[in-house]
Amino acid sequence: MTSLDSREPIAMIIDADTGIDDSLAILYAVKSPRISLETVCTVFGNIDVDQATDNTLRLLKLAGTEGSVGVVKGANKALRREFPGSKSDVHGENGIGGAVIPPSDQLPTGETAADYYVRVANDRPGELTLVLMGRMTNLALALEKDPSIATKFRSVVVMGGNVLVPGNITPVAEANFWGDPEAAQVLMETEGLPLTVVGLDVTMEALLTRNDLDELELSCREENKPAVAFLKDCFAVYFDFYGMVNKLDNACPMHDPLAVIAAVRPELVGCRTLHASISCGDSLTAGMVVTDRRVIPSVGHPVSFALEVDAPAAMEELFSVFK
Repeated sequence: MTSLDSREPIAMIIDADTGIDDSLAILYAVKSPRISLETVCTVFGNIDVDQATDNTLRLLKLAGTEGSVGVVKGANKALRREFPGSKSDVHGENGIGGAVIPPSDQLPTGETAADYYVRVANDRPGELTLVLMGRMTNLALALEKDPSIATKFRSVVVMGGNVLVPGNITPVAEANFWGDPEAAQVLMETEGLPLTVVGLDVTMEALLTRNDLDELELSCREENKPAVAFLKDCFAVYFDFYGMVNKLDNACPMHDPLAVIAAVRPELVGCRTLHASISCGDSLTAGMVVTDRRVIPSVGHPVSFALEVDAPAAMEELFSVFK
């Protein structure tokens, strides 16, 4: 078998509500030899879309890719619901834990994210891998504009949902699916979309610790020291939150970075195809992934869900791009 390292980098678009773990995922994508990051599209979620866009531009400057990775501003609310606002206890007031990094001179393009997806999918069918790390609103809007693009992405990896484990914003729902369940349902129901869902079943198993960042600060390459210093700064809020809510000891899950890693190292996650649909009902169940696990399933559409992960290998992959 040919090593992934000998292949051409995967052309990737990231869709992010650029908060704390999104930032690490974007930095990984920028620095990974496996990935050619072309564009980051932004969306509401952890923070409003304007803040997410500003964070993204600043982060790309910090990473040394100002002007070479495009930024496209996306949706500011869900398909059918209003954005209730962000929760500062999770990602801080500015979405990146209060960390301050210099502003960028780069501007987002004038295109909407939905229009961008329609254009690039039609221009370059079969070439692009899309990783959605926030609400799925931008792609859902694009699919409503032009359903034919469903089969024109190389792959679509979504961070969100939960199948066999509890939710993280309600007892049964994960935050990205809860934030726009109708958009999640559009993706689930779209025939031909090469969709893989990387949710809480695996992301809660891949943990970053304070000690990991301390060690990374000592072992990273000189050019990566500003990025690692930023990560240590912004992740302090995240560690505190997960200590309080999940009783994790100076650790936090790698939701968004694992989705990007799964897109380029699919062997690190074990997937199972299940018939699934998304509850779009009341506030308690909205965003719940309903899977039909009967012997002969009849409800929902077949979707590939990551249910197992080689967490040590995934974390080794994450750290490797900084060393």
